[in-house]
Amino acid sequence: MSSSTRSTKTKARVVQLRKGTTLEMVRLCCPDANQSALISESFGLAVLDSDGIRDFHERTLIESADALSEGLSDKAMQIHLQRIVGSYVGSAFGAGQFYSKAVTEAKDATARLANDMRDEDRDGPVGFDSAAQRKREFAADMGIQAHALRMAAEGMVAAYEHVVGESWKPYERQADNPGQTVSRQAADLQMAALG
Repeated sequence: MSSSTRSTKTKARVVQLRKGTTLEMVRLCCPDANQSALISESFGLAVLDSDGIRDFHERTLIESADALSEGLSDKAMQIHLQRIVGSYVGSAFGAGQFYSKAVTEAKDATARLANDMRDEDRDGPVGFDSAAQRKREFAADMGIQAHALRMAAEGMVAAYEHVVGESWKPYERQADNPGQTVSRQAADLQMAALG
């Protein structure tokens, strides 16, 4: 069969979802209470009241929902809280990713110190920290911040469950495709199935 007489096959379309950030993703990249305490002790930083941060944010969202309850329907309340909780979870995840990057940079800078042949990685002048030490201290600060935001997000997720009555899940919506109607999308899927 020549190329001009070949039948054109429609490519199968995959409906893409915009994946949301979950609390599990936050827990994987942000320090927990034990690691946060270890960071604080090792670097001389303030030890956070993890449970206090979590409880405060949980209480705050519950009180906010109580104040809004007469003005919002159940569905409107759920949507409103979904957005608020999603912003906290997203913020904590961003902080956790930044913390992970800072740790990697600190490890790289510290590993370079082991090489005795590199003058640029040696300690700074007396009274000044080396670049590696500054990177370690920066990573420690970012770890404490990421932990604080993780605890705030956990409090918000707990409050959502208390108010709405179901576990919080990130909102996932289909990627926008404004040019196609539902019937056109159905036809495309059917044609793709036929091969």
